Amino acid sequence: MSLQLKGEFEWALLVPTSMGVRITPVNGQPVHASELFQMYATSAETNVASIASYLNLPVKVLTTFVKDSPIAQFIKSNLRSRNMSFEGPEVPQGDPWGYRHQFNIADSGMGARGPRVQNDRAGEVGRTLNSKDFNLNLIFEKQGVQIVHLSGLIAALSPETSEFCLQIARIAKKFGTRISFDLNYRASFWKGRENELKKLFTEIASLSDILIGNEEDFQLCLGIKGPESGGKGIENEIDAFKEMISRVKKAFPDTSIFATTLRQVISSDEHLWGAIMLDGDNWHTIQPRKITVLDRIGGGDGFVGGLLYGILRQWQPEKWVQFGWASGALATTFLTDYAQPADEEMVWSIWEGNARVKR
Repeated sequence: MSLQLKGEFEWALLVPTSMGVRITPVNGQPVHASELFQMYATSAETNVASIASYLNLPVKVLTTFVKDSPIAQFIKSNLRSRNMSFEGPEVPQGDPWGYRHQFNIADSGMGARGPRVQNDRAGEVGRTLNSKDFNLNLIFEKQGVQIVHLSGLIAALSPETSEFCLQIARIAKKFGTRISFDLNYRASFWKGRENELKKLFTEIASLSDILIGNEEDFQLCLGIKGPESGGKGIENEIDAFKEMISRVKKAFPDTSIFATTLRQVISSDEHLWGAIMLDGDNWHTIQPRKITVLDRIGGGDGFVGGLLYGILRQWQPEKWVQFGWASGALATTFLTDYAQPADEEMVWSIWEGNARVKR
């Protein structure tokens, strides 16, 4: 195994994040045609951490809240229900045009109608995340963290959060914490900051032990040539994806694990779902398999969460990507953006293709 976890740790997994809420129409309807909505607390990074937290590993969330906000109270209650500890400053809202938690307004799609997502992030309090608000030396040196998971969404959110993520990566490296980095490119976040963010992402990637991204992420965040698509279906493009990952490994030789998901959308509720992982010189490939999708949002995060869980449990590498694939598939069966596994058996049953009733 090329990635070893050693020492005493209070936290198995730590995630910096900007929390928000997702508002979703009921019954798979589009937003513009709906009058009844459900609201969920969400962030990509806590989506990842939910696999570990629901399966009873200690998880810590670093975030920031709007002081005296009922939405902040809603988010805190949700994090507690997911077995997550959290820490973060309380930022006064200011006037009605001041800070708030971001809103994600999205429908799940239905059949031939694809999902639509609108992110409303004006005044987002998470943009104020700053290392001065946390005792990072205490967390990483005294308490100990096995893996810190960083996301390109947070790294690109604002100049403050960019510096925050970079400081976390540097301190984590200093104290022997393994670093996971999901590139998560978003064009709107990068607008006007392309050169600055490419340099930042390259440094974080160079410090990372686990690097995750799709073809767009590696090209636009790190300048790595992407796969040459033949347009013949995702299962026929696996070799091209492997060539891309090999180029990423050459650019970042100190990174141990590289991973990407493979997805082909047949309809909103039917996808082909696969994955590739490179562990040292060993390839682990899951050929795309058909999955039924209730809501696709969070599937990629579920994959990362399951992959990290396997690493934390110190399984053999082939089990990491299998559990990740199944955790991602599990996430697409929930209306929340995150999977809520009852136990490991629920995840492994998905991998085995066993949907029989359990009595």
